[in-house]
Amino acid sequence: MTVTPLGIPRRLLEFTVDGEPVRVPEGSTVLDGCRAAGKDVPTLCQGDTLRPRNACRVCVVEVEGSRTLVPACSRRAEAGMEVRTGTERARHSRRLVLELLASSVDLSTTPGAAGWIKEYEAKPDRFGPDAARLDEEPRVDNELYVRDYGKCVLCYKCVDACGEQWQNTFAIAVAGRGFDARIAVEHDAPLTDSACVYCGNCVEVCPTGALSFKSEFDMRSAGTWDESRQTETTTVCAYCGVGCNLTLHVQDNEIVKVTSPHDNPVTHGNLCIKGRFGYQHVQNRG
Repeated sequence: MTVTPLGIPRRLLEFTVDGEPVRVPEGSTVLDGCRAAGKDVPTLCQGDTLRPRNACRVCVVEVEGSRTLVPACSRRAEAGMEVRTGTERARHSRRLVLELLASSVDLSTTPGAAGWIKEYEAKPDRFGPDAARLDEEPRVDNELYVRDYGKCVLCYKCVDACGEQWQNTFAIAVAGRGFDARIAVEHDAPLTDSACVYCGNCVEVCPTGALSFKSEFDMRSAGTWDESRQTETTTVCAYCGVGCNLTLHVQDNEIVKVTSPHDNPVTHGNLCIKGRFGYQHVQNRG
């Protein structure tokens, strides 16, 4: 039996969200409070295993006394705050952000994006056919995962996962400026010629499908990828004695990808190349 330390108790602080009182532990974010109050604040670049980057600005809310809209994902909650999530100003900002993103990149595999575009009545097409669009062919230079920059919203989560927050490999970074900014390895070389160790932790945190398993990419291209037919089973990796938890995604009795539970005290969503990609021997019937 694994016993998880309780940690140091944190004081609760109270503030209001849309006029309703909310109590959250000290150190929580405004987004934590919004979710505790049952408010559906959209997020793209926020994740539960990395420090917030404030990159997408889809989660902005109004805070009484603040001159500008604030990103709920990173703004620390303070006692007595008055937060408003559904004002016209906040909705207008989210609508514009969604329009700019959807007009420049492909959000078709971004969970929740289609619903948000409908909810906020965003109209990406209003920028016209001449709007700058990142139409790049996917980069398939290895058999493990695919880079599709046409879906990248520059949230930087993959950079953080590869860098000091997780893997400490520092294989990828932002290259270029403005609309020409890209996530790239050194000299924009093929992934096979880079410092990448193929842990796949960048794939784990990508919110848009710009990074995806080669197996998923192939199945989507063939039209056979169907998450409604997939089951998920969590087990323990058998490659070493660390005890990493694996979640096997299975479709038609075949493992199609492997993830790791973010709340697991051993992995926190992290895996190595063996745990994430070394599953073919399980279903090798040759």
